[in-house]
Amino acid sequence: MDEVLIRIEGRAGRITLNRPAALNALTPGMALAMDAALIGWAHDPAVALVLIDGAGPRAFCAGGDIAKVYAEGITGEAGMARDFWRDEYRMNLRLAEYPKPVVSLMHGFIMGGGVGVGCHGHPRVVGETAQVAMPECGIGLIPDVGGTYLLARAPGHLGDYLGLTGTRMGPGDAILAGFADLFVPEADWPALVATLCTTDDVGAVTAAAQTAPDSKLAALLPEIERLFAIETVESIRAALESTGSAFAAETLKVIARNSPLSMACTLAMIRSQRAAPDLRRALEAEYRFTYRAVHQTDFLEGVRAAVIDKDRKPRWRLTAPSPDTVAALLAPLGPDTLTFPET
Repeated sequence: MDEVLIRIEGRAGRITLNRPAALNALTPGMALAMDAALIGWAHDPAVALVLIDGAGPRAFCAGGDIAKVYAEGITGEAGMARDFWRDEYRMNLRLAEYPKPVVSLMHGFIMGGGVGVGCHGHPRVVGETAQVAMPECGIGLIPDVGGTYLLARAPGHLGDYLGLTGTRMGPGDAILAGFADLFVPEADWPALVATLCTTDDVGAVTAAAQTAPDSKLAALLPEIERLFAIETVESIRAALESTGSAFAAETLKVIARNSPLSMACTLAMIRSQRAAPDLRRALEAEYRFTYRAVHQTDFLEGVRAAVIDKDRKPRWRLTAPSPDTVAALLAPLGPDTLTFPET
């Protein structure tokens, strides 16, 4: 079975992530196949728009296939991981800069690598089952695939909260945070797809859109702003500890489980992006961390605890990483810097 289905239907270039048993987790081959299709369709007059969706009822794409990266990493090798992240990030930027509309229909789990596939084109559609998240700090990584760029553009300091906690967003939350544009009930998707393929009228997406379910995060924005505008992870933690709300207590539990090193790097990257949001620059900066992830971060231990052994008891390297440690992980890579040919 093909891991990703690529074809032209009517006026649309269609990409369907096709690993439903694995929640459509993205593999290196899938990223390369998608990128090749995008390159081929960019100047093809037969293709007026690109339409991306996921097979099966549970997920658009629940993330990258990190188990494969782990299997190589524990041998001491990092070549495949670095190639995967490089190719994936190039595909992410191509989606964002594509010369034709890229419509994504996102349902179920949309996490990590799924955000990179579904949340950089336009228009981005979520259905009622959508659960969008960047939970990488829980596995010793950072919100990559352009995640730091998206989080930096969320209202106020909502992105800081979402990046450090990996909180799942329903459809209303995803629209509030800028990870999606429109809500269309999933029962209406087949008719919408047929219209897009037949007429190439992207306005049909707006016409099909309905009012999104209420955002649960909207009511929390004042408290998030007060607690997550603080300078460091340690000071955020202290503020949460001194706040007696149920929100603060629950947030503390989440932060206590995550990698301190990942959270410190994530906060630094989001705030760097907030000053001057730029997806290309964000991806290049994210690659600095992921290039080093196998050997110098908590990534392998995080994946072991969450995915391999599933004991949920990671042994993180550092409890309070220094600014110098963070700076070293985010330092330029010199000749290994991520570049973006053919975009």
